[in-house]
Amino acid sequence: MKCPFCAHVDDKVIDSREGRSGDLIRRRRECLKCGRRFTTYERIDEIPYMVIKKDGRREKFERQKILQGLLRSCEKRPVPTAKLEALVDEVERFVNEAPERERTT
Repeated sequence: MKCPFCAHVDDKVIDSREGRSGDLIRRRRECLKCGRRFTTYERIDEIPYMVIKKDGRREKFERQKILQGLLRSCEKRPVPTAKLEALVDEVERFVNEAPERERTT
């Protein structure tokens, strides 16, 4: 990490804390050259899962679209919404664990 005060590249981490939401890390650093302290924030850069449509367009995977489609198709059937949401949870888990980041419809 480059020091914002003297632009030196060597520093040491003094303190690390997880953010409130759990997807952020706050690090307190000290420059080894000038001795000044500064704070950095680290966040995981998530690569969105893309769905390739029949016409070749790419869209981000949207959980809500799948749930709406299932609700529409089960409209006149006695399928509880909780069961459909559990199914969508399973699909989303599969998508997040898949090594490839694109899939055709």
